[in-house]
Amino acid sequence: MYRLTTILITLCTFFFTVLAAPLRLNGILLIALTKGTWFETGTGACGYTDSDDDPIVAISAEIYGSGGNCNQWIHITNTDNGQTAYGKTRDECESCGSGSLDMSPGLFEELSTLDTGEIPISWHFMNKDWSP
Repeated sequence: MYRLTTILITLCTFFFTVLAAPLRLNGILLIALTKGTWFETGTGACGYTDSDDDPIVAISAEIYGSGGNCNQWIHITNTDNGQTAYGKTRDECESCGSGSLDMSPGLFEELSTLDTGEIPISWHFMNKDWSP
């Protein structure tokens, strides 16, 4: 019985680790089963000053790295209600998990209400030259 329990715990841990890990498909970073929160904007790590109404995204420090994704658009889906929106990468989120996003209030409100605070999302980067 102990061996079966150990095997099941190991499989569950592996399964959830794979779901939370970023994946690349044809050079596009795909993220699954992550969370989205909102933050008040200002001058971000990319060096631009934005307002709370701008569709701004802060990505995790792990993905941000040296800032190679600055100004790259992201397609975001609220997996609870199916709402989608586009946000522009302009900041780094030190407290975010590897696949989680922090969004400006204006962008977050395209997906849910600010009162929600945190939503389950899936997202991916658009091609570097893409713009809505």
